[in-house]
Amino acid sequence: MSTPDQSQLGKATVYADRYDPGLLFPIPRSAKRAEIGVGDALPFYGCDIWNAYELSWLDVHGKPQLAVAEFRVPASSPNIIESKSFKLYLNGFAQEPLASADALRAVLQKDLGNAAGNAVEVILHPARTAAHAFADLAGESIDTLPATISDYGPPRADYLRADANAAVVEESLVSDLLRSNCPVTGQPDWGSVQIAYRGAPIDREGLLRYLVSFRTHSEFHEQCVERIFMDVMARCAPERLSVYARYTRRGGLDINPFRSSMPDVPDNPRGARQ
Repeated sequence: MSTPDQSQLGKATVYADRYDPGLLFPIPRSAKRAEIGVGDALPFYGCDIWNAYELSWLDVHGKPQLAVAEFRVPASSPNIIESKSFKLYLNGFAQEPLASADALRAVLQKDLGNAAGNAVEVILHPARTAAHAFADLAGESIDTLPATISDYGPPRADYLRADANAAVVEESLVSDLLRSNCPVTGQPDWGSVQIAYRGAPIDREGLLRYLVSFRTHSEFHEQCVERIFMDVMARCAPERLSVYARYTRRGGLDINPFRSSMPDVPDNPRGARQ
């Protein structure tokens, strides 16, 4: 079984500049999902949106080509793709001649689908027209709430609570204070997160304390978002819930997991820090 310690994370790396699908390193989602009570029947819908800003290849005349790529890996796929391996794989196209952008897209779809274990949507945007509109996650920020905090991990689901006696609300709460760490290298991952729900009003200070308690926690982006979804659902029992995190990029890639109780399709805005 593929585990993070067997990947290229935290190891000296030779950066190849030719195509090599063997660089992609899949990691099964199942072990971490079992940890939070998720089995084969998923309690959520969603996808992981990756944006790649450093994608280049050669045309048949040897002239470099550029694109910004958007990848959507379905939450139903059995594997995540380890991010350093993804970067190394994309870098491998730098000196690779290809007949067209469509030919590149076909190769990307095949290789990424094989690694994820499910079809991956690939969109290539021309470099000069690719930038997604800047739009931070919609909702009311909870970051200005007065709070004295001294708990930075592990995640404390017991901070989460909702007032079951109050009228049902429908709202989106946002925090830019999400931080977790790579489970192999310990490098920090910085992000913003949106909790959109309908149900009994969630205690905002408790939610803020809960999100800050990820600050020293070690998990991949996708795993953190699924943990947040499951904890909020278990502790606050909303009628509907979606959790969307937008992480800052590293090595030209940002990762943006989305999980929802409804089969919604998220937009792909580019946050101010992205």
